[in-house]
Parts: sequence; C-alpha cells; structure tokens
Amino acid sequence: MKFFKLFCLFIFLSIFYQCKEEKKVDIPKKTIKKEKKIVKRWDSLNSKNVEAFFTEYEKKNKETKVVIKTKFGDIKLRLYDDTPIHRANFIFLTKIKYFNTTEFYRVAKNFVIQGGNSDETYTKQQRRLYGNYLIKPEFRKNRTHKYGALAATRYWENNPNKLSNPFEFYIVHNRKGAHHLNNEHTVFGEVISGFDTMDKIAEVKVGVDEWPTKDIRMTVEILD
Repeated sequence: MKFFKLFCLFIFLSIFYQCKEEKKVDIPKKTIKKEKKIVKRWDSLNSKNVEAFFTEYEKKNKETKVVIKTKFGDIKLRLYDDTPIHRANFIFLTKIKYFNTTEFYRVAKNFVIQGGNSDETYTKQQRRLYGNYLIKPEFRKNRTHKYGALAATRYWENNPNKLSNPFEFYIVHNRKGAHHLNNEHTVFGEVISGFDTMDKIAEVKVGVDEWPTKDIRMTVEILD
C-alpha cells in the first residue's frame, strides 16, 4: 500500500512538472512593422513644373534687391518685376544659398563677368536635385543689354527656344553695352551700385578660357 501511494505521488509530481514546463514555453510575439516616414522637401521644383512652381513662388516672395559680396567689394542688383519667372528663380536660389558655393568663373574685360558655377560638389548636387531645369525666355523690348545689365546664360547648341540656364548669370561690363545679345538672352535685372567692384574683378588675371587664375568666390543675400 505504501508503495502504491509513493507511485501515485510520483505520477502526480511528473504531471505537475510537465504542465509547469509547458507554461514556460514562449509564444512568439507578433512582429509589428514600423512604417517608414517619407520626408518630403518643402519645395516641389523639378524640370517639369518650372513655370507653375515659380508663378506661385513669386506671389509670396516679392524681393527685388540683392547684393553679391566678393573680396573685391559688393555689387547691388535690382531684379525686374516684368521678368517674374527669372526674378523668382534668382530669389529662390539666393534663399537656398545655392550661389554661396559658386564663383565668378568667367571674366571677359569690357564685355561680361559671369558667375553662378563652381567645381564644388554641393553646387553639382543642387543642380541635380532640381533636375537641371531650364527657364523659358522672358524677352522685353525695354530690357536690353546695357552697361550693368544682369542676364541669364543659356546653351547655344540644341536650344532653339533659347531656354535660360537658371543657375548661371552674367553682368555686362562694356560701357557701350552688349546689344548684339538682345533677344538672345533674358535680361532680368541691373546693377544699381558696385560698378567699381565690377572694374576690379575685370582686372584679374585669367587663363585662356577666361577663368580667373585665382577663385573669385561670392555670397548672395537678399536686401529688399
């Protein structure tokens, strides 16, 4: 009888222990996938919506005066309201500080000084970011290539519509103007002070490609 009781106790303990072990089995937790947040740029500019983007942008960004700062001094510019897309584009690039990694990369004394490009990685990245977009010309009879005129560069080959390069610009340094360029490049502003700075830049030493032998860095800021 005593043996039977011990046997029953052994069976009971074995069953209890197995149940306890079963309770310890971990049940896999349900995997919850975290959704990745898609961070959108504050702007939507790309090569396909240029005119629509800047038409809206210029309504809220009415600035018309900027200053180009260089080691030779400042050049103050007034941008024209009657070339709204080009004006808005220049203000946009100024506000995102695109020009602050660029330089005057071409100096043709008594003709033009040209800027808005560089070998900086950031400069190239910014161009690619917005799809290397182009701007339709905004030719105006009263906006000519006079002395101090601010105009957009453009590609001459395979560009029958004379679309502007939005990233690069030039300022006419010839006191008689450069009127052979009228209706070829969009004039969208003019120098209001800093002609002496232009003269100093025009005197720098350049290579055969008219690229200054020493970099002429610039920063561009909004004035009004």
